[in-house]
Amino acid sequence: MVAAMSLFEKILKARGITPEKRAVFLSPDYEKKHDPFLLPDMQVAVDRLVVAHDKQEKITIYGDYDIDGLTATTVLIDALRSFGFEHVKSFIPNRFVEGYGLTIDAVEKIAATGADLIITVDCGSLSHKEIARANELGVDVIVTDHHNVADTPPPAVATINPKRLLHDFPEMYEKFVLKSKSAGTASPLRAPDNCEVSSLRVEDCLSEASSADAKEGTPELSRRRTAGLAGAAASSSKLYPFLDIPGVGVAFKLVQALQTVLPGLPIGQEKWLLDLVALGTVCDVVTLIDENRMHVFWGLKVLAQTRRPGLKALMAVASVRPKAVSARSLGFGLGPRMNASGRLETAQYSLDLLTATDGLRALEIANQLDAMNKARRSEQDEILKAAIIQAEEFADLPVLVVSAPGWNHGIVGIVAAKLLERYKKPTFVLEEMGEAAKGSARSYGDFSAADAIRASDDIITKGGGHTFAAGVTLPTKNIPAFRKRVNDFYRSQKLMNQPLLLLPKEDSEAGLHELDEALVDAMKQLEPFGNGNPQPILKSTNVVVVNQRKMGTESQHVKLTLEMQGHKIDTIAFNAPAHFFVEPGETVTVWYTVDVNEWNGRRSVEGQLLHLETND
Repeated sequence: MVAAMSLFEKILKARGITPEKRAVFLSPDYEKKHDPFLLPDMQVAVDRLVVAHDKQEKITIYGDYDIDGLTATTVLIDALRSFGFEHVKSFIPNRFVEGYGLTIDAVEKIAATGADLIITVDCGSLSHKEIARANELGVDVIVTDHHNVADTPPPAVATINPKRLLHDFPEMYEKFVLKSKSAGTASPLRAPDNCEVSSLRVEDCLSEASSADAKEGTPELSRRRTAGLAGAAASSSKLYPFLDIPGVGVAFKLVQALQTVLPGLPIGQEKWLLDLVALGTVCDVVTLIDENRMHVFWGLKVLAQTRRPGLKALMAVASVRPKAVSARSLGFGLGPRMNASGRLETAQYSLDLLTATDGLRALEIANQLDAMNKARRSEQDEILKAAIIQAEEFADLPVLVVSAPGWNHGIVGIVAAKLLERYKKPTFVLEEMGEAAKGSARSYGDFSAADAIRASDDIITKGGGHTFAAGVTLPTKNIPAFRKRVNDFYRSQKLMNQPLLLLPKEDSEAGLHELDEALVDAMKQLEPFGNGNPQPILKSTNVVVVNQRKMGTESQHVKLTLEMQGHKIDTIAFNAPAHFFVEPGETVTVWYTVDVNEWNGRRSVEGQLLHLETND
C-alpha cells in the first residue's frame, strides 16, 4: 500500500519542488553562483576599474534613495576599499532636490569635485543625456542597474544590466529564467582571461587593439562591444541564467568579477556583504528564486551575526532578534525604517547608518529613523483618507489616477499600494507641486505601470520603472489627459478577470486536524518567503464559524474560531473587509497561512485569514 502524501509533501509538489530538486531548493548552494562575466559589459567594466585602480582615480558611487540603491552603494563602498581604491565617495540624490536617478545637475556637481569615474547603482539605464553630459565633462560612467532598458544603451563605458538580455533575447527567457538549461548552467567563477566563458566577452580576444582600448577605458571600446553584443551572444549558448536580480545583486556580481583580477578581497570573504544583499533583495520585492533565493538564504545567516553597527542598532530599535531574523523582519521591520528617511527628508541618514563604524552613533541614527517612520505612517494615513474620497469619484475607471497638492511624493507610492488593495485596480497617486506633478504607480497582474507611462510619453516630463511599481513626473495641467491615456491603454490591452489574480491561490487543501507545530516547522524550510516564494497558503472547505471576536480601536480586525470534524483553529484578519465578519454558525471556505503563536507561555497554531467565501 502506498503511504498517503503528507500536507507538506503536497505543498512541495504544488510548487514543483520534486524529490530531485528538494535538497537544492531547501538548502541553496552558494558555490553554484552564476558567472558574473555572463552579464552584459561586465568585462569592459572590470577593465575600466582596473585602470582606475592602477591610477587611483577618484570614483563616485551614485546610488538611488531606496533600500536597493542604498545597500548597493554600501556594497561597492566596502568592496572597493577592500580592493585598495583610495578615493571612493558616494552621492545619494535627494528625492525633493535632484529627484530619481541621474540628473544633469547632480552630474555637474560630481564633476566639480574632480571625479574621474561615476558608478551608478540601481539607476542609469535610461540616462542617455545625463551620461553624455558626464562625458563632456571628462567623467566616465559605469552603469549597474536592473530597471527597464532602452533600445540603445546610454553612452557609458559599460552598462551592466541583466534586463538588456531580456530586451535582446526575449524568446530565450520565461519569467526572467533562461529556458534552455544547457544554455545557462550555473558555474564557478572563472578568471577573466578565459575567453570562452561568455558570448559577451568573445570580442575581448579578437585583437590587440581591443586590449589597448580596454586599458585606456575609452568610450569607443564600449561602443564596439555593444555593437557586437547581439551577434556574439546569438552564436553562443551562454547567457546569464536569471535576470530578476535587484540593483544590489548586480553590484554584488561586479564585486565577484573584480575578485578575479584584484587582490584585497579573497574569494569567500565577499560573503560578509550578503547581509546587505539580502536586505536590498527582499525590500526591492524581486522574485525570491534562483540566485536571489540563494543570496537571501545565506544573507540572513550573515545578518544574524552581522559586523555592521548600523544593522545591529536597527534590529535593536525594530525589536528584531538577530538569531530569529527572517525575510519578514527585513520587509516589515528594517525596510520601512530605512526608507522613511528618503521619503521625508534625505536617504543620506540611512546610508550613514549602513556605513557607521561607531555603535553609539549607529544607535542614534537608528532611533532617528524610527521616529521618522512613525511620522511617515501618520502622514500616510492622512493622505490615504483624502485619496479614498477622491478615488470614489473615479471608481468606474479601470485605472485610478488621483492627485492633490501637499501629498508628499515620497509617501504616495505606499498610498497607491493601499488603494490598489482596496479597489483592486492599478493606481497612480500624484503630488501637485505648482505647475508640475510627481508621483508613483502600483499595479498587478498583466497590466504594466511602466508600459502605461511609456504610452504617455508625449504628455509627461519623464517616467519609468517596473511592471508593478513605477514613477512619473508630468505637467499638472496634463493630469486629466494622463488619466484618460492610461485608462485607454488599459482598455487596449483587453485584459480579462484581473481582480481574480489578486485572490490567494492555495498550495493545498487542508483539514484542520493536519495543522500542528510539526507542519509549521516543516514549512519554515521553504524560507525565505517573499515574492515568487510566498508563505504556503492552505484552503479549508466547509468549516464552521464557532466564534467571532472584533478587535482594534475601530473594530477593524476580526478573529474567527473555525471548526471542522471536532478540530478548531483561531484565524485572524487585520483590517478585514466587511464580509469577513461572519456570524457563528455559518459555514465558510477559507484561505489562510499558519504560524505558531506564543502568549503567556502557551503555544498554539493560528491562521492569518487571507480570503473567505460563505457557503450558500
